[in-house]
Amino acid sequence: MLHNFFEKLLWNSRLFIIFAVLLSMVGSILLFLVASMDILKAVGATYKYYMGLLGEGADIHNVLLNSIIMAIDLYLIAVVLLIFAFGLYELFIAKIEIKDEHSSKVLEIHTLDQLKDKLAKVIVMALIVAFFSKVLNMGMKNSLDMLYFAISILGLSLGLYFLHKDSKH
Repeated sequence: MLHNFFEKLLWNSRLFIIFAVLLSMVGSILLFLVASMDILKAVGATYKYYMGLLGEGADIHNVLLNSIIMAIDLYLIAVVLLIFAFGLYELFIAKIEIKDEHSSKVLEIHTLDQLKDKLAKVIVMALIVAFFSKVLNMGMKNSLDMLYFAISILGLSLGLYFLHKDSKH
């Protein structure tokens, strides 16, 4: 009797995961909204620039590039949270039936290792975007800076190659 009660209690405790699922979804939605607002601000800045409202000294290209890259970074982090929410729900709560009707392989997660792999790949992409943003703002002062830049691009390319190669098998 006590044994059965404890097993039911233990089994039902998995439902606390719903808090992580809900809050991950809320975080994802907030990040999507903030990133979208950043894009809209970039549209507004472009309009002001071409209407002559920003003045001659405005560097619209850097403003646009930085805004859009930061928005992409936020979108990728939002996707991480969304994948995390889907994965936790399917692993601990229940299978999402409607997903099968739309045959989405992206959100298909059967094990904790699959969830970790999907999250790792999206996080790596977010880090690459953040790196790209930093590089855009970095001033190249000498040839050694260019060499470091080239080596870092080579490192990122090799990392992506091996990450993609691993996912094919």
